Amino acid sequence: MKSLDRRRFLALTAATATSFKLFGQTAAPTTAVSLKLHPEQTGARVPENFVGLSYETNQLTDPTFFSPENAGLIAQFKALAPHGVLRIGGNTSDIGWWKATPESQAPVIHVGGTGVGEPTSALAYPITPEAIRNLRAFLDRTGWTCIYGINLGTNTPERAAEEAAVVAATLGAKLEYFQLGNEPDLFKNHLRDPKTWSVDLYLDEWLAEANAIRARVPHARFGLPDVANNAEWFSTIATRLPATPNHPEIAAVSHHYYIGGPPSNPNMTIQRILTPDPRVAAVAALVHDAGAKLDAPYRMTEGNTCYRGGKPGVSDVFAASLWAADYLLHLAALGYAGVNLHGGDGKAVGNSLGGHLPGDDIVVAEHGDPSKHPHPYYTPIAHIGDEYLLEPVAYGMLFAGHFAGATMMPVEFDPGSVNATAYAAKRRDGKVILAIINKDALASVETRIPSHHSVIVLALTAPALTSTVVAFDHGGAGGSEKVIPVTDGSVRIVLAPATAALYELDVQA
Repeated sequence: MKSLDRRRFLALTAATATSFKLFGQTAAPTTAVSLKLHPEQTGARVPENFVGLSYETNQLTDPTFFSPENAGLIAQFKALAPHGVLRIGGNTSDIGWWKATPESQAPVIHVGGTGVGEPTSALAYPITPEAIRNLRAFLDRTGWTCIYGINLGTNTPERAAEEAAVVAATLGAKLEYFQLGNEPDLFKNHLRDPKTWSVDLYLDEWLAEANAIRARVPHARFGLPDVANNAEWFSTIATRLPATPNHPEIAAVSHHYYIGGPPSNPNMTIQRILTPDPRVAAVAALVHDAGAKLDAPYRMTEGNTCYRGGKPGVSDVFAASLWAADYLLHLAALGYAGVNLHGGDGKAVGNSLGGHLPGDDIVVAEHGDPSKHPHPYYTPIAHIGDEYLLEPVAYGMLFAGHFAGATMMPVEFDPGSVNATAYAAKRRDGKVILAIINKDALASVETRIPSHHSVIVLALTAPALTSTVVAFDHGGAGGSEKVIPVTDGSVRIVLAPATAALYELDVQA
């Protein structure tokens, strides 16, 4: 069993006790649910690099962060996924400027807005070739690739092209594509005239910058539009861009997703993040159609639970593990090419919000010490003291990552009143993997699956939804108590409240 707490105070006996939440007896009411697999039908293939992380471009101001010398961070990237995608972008991507030489002078960076939820002009910063060289070495050490964001909000096409030329030459095959601008649908709040800003003006500016980059990097590929929430932009872009002669090559249609926020919102609760959100499927339908018209995959490039840095007690606890596992697999079933959950260093994310993490106010008000928490609160990998540690949300990503390389298949799953989901996929070896995620805090679920040869590959559990301790049980020790053969050739599964489990099955089409 692997169990990890960010402050490393978990005793082995406590970790062992949590396994009984899945395998032992429970007083929770049990609801029988129906589940039917369709191994004869296949859906989208989940890319090997489906799992990804998103970091602020401001992170590059510390060239030792994404560096071959940062062994702790490299180890956690490799633990999270062997072939992941690092997205560099965020709010700070639109206030960064390319400092080609030590003598390069800072341009004028003008930002409007209130500085609440977005950076100010005073937080503008340089990006240097040294940071890009170290980033390449970091990617080489981790086995990851990179989506690289370039300033659109306060840049010029010429400066963008100069930066892109160095980035492309340095990152080489490690560069997935360029992303120009971050959440341009929100430029009206702090970077453009709200009376006139529109998707058409955005596309005009985007084409000017992309074409300038192509003049220096002829084979450059791009993602767009990386909107915050205005999914209506997809339709306009997917109609107008194909009609543009010799338009840039589109590598991905991208958008962001946060359940809600800010942290001060009393409605941002554990119940909120575990409640199914109909927006996910609605946006997926729009981005799927845009991707089809542009002949490009689609990706969620920045998101998490609560925006503006996450909420303590919601974004940094086991509930976030279950949310992440379910959200990533939901997107996999909807055909997404990948998911990048946002995080990183607290200072960089704080700068993206105007210089402050709102979650700190909540901790201080409760007479706590913010330094003992991950910063930002939703980050998958936290830097606490001298250690880089996987946070609860990362364990949900690890769980979903077992589907990388497999081909999704339909599942008929009717949990009734229980808040549970199920996903299935066929691996290259012909085995079927089935994930059941019980997000219900009160009810167990019981179902049958059609196989004598079923094994629990792993279980994701914790003492409580509010726990910062996550148990990741590999192999299903003791699982025979709750995976029970019955006489009709099936097996019976009982899954406790607030638990996720992954099963490996021999199922014939």
